[in-house]
Amino acid sequence: MIAEVRGRLAAKHGDRILVQTPGGVGYEIVVPLGVMERLPAVGADVTVSTELVVREDGWSLYGFSDATERQFFQRLTSVSGVGPRLAVSLMSALGVTRAARAILDRDIAVLSSVSGIGKKTAERLVLELAEKVRDFTTAPEPLSGAAGTARKALEGLGYSAAEADRAVREAVAVHGNGDTADALVRRALVILAQT
Repeated sequence: MIAEVRGRLAAKHGDRILVQTPGGVGYEIVVPLGVMERLPAVGADVTVSTELVVREDGWSLYGFSDATERQFFQRLTSVSGVGPRLAVSLMSALGVTRAARAILDRDIAVLSSVSGIGKKTAERLVLELAEKVRDFTTAPEPLSGAAGTARKALEGLGYSAAEADRAVREAVAVHGNGDTADALVRRALVILAQT
């Protein structure tokens, strides 16, 4: 399985990105809209959590900001009648937290408002996943903008993703979200040094 792709973001087009690895391999990856919006500019380094889907008619690679989004995608595609394309549509339209909340609350109207999901598919999602998505309803939204850039910079300095995420969130909570990425990195480094 290809669980992660790391390299230079070579292209963005529609719902697909191209990541060029240092080894010279280019991976075309389908991503939900929310992931596309959080990606840096073309030419920047990226790390994408991925899920390889093998079908009779071909192989497709789906990408996510982190392992949590990938796990949610896996849960969605475990439901009969929900393929990877429909799962990406749901994640693009609602995002992970809102989609999980709709499933948990058995909100058929919200689920069936997504293109491609009818009432029967929405009911099947609720029936099969209502008790399996609770852990996604309280997950914090992924860091974006300056905070996301700061988290990636800390990871580049050798901190784990969890350490970097915690420090940046704490810096934002204490000082607000108006800081630049550089300022957030400095504040997060102070927080990390104190722990």
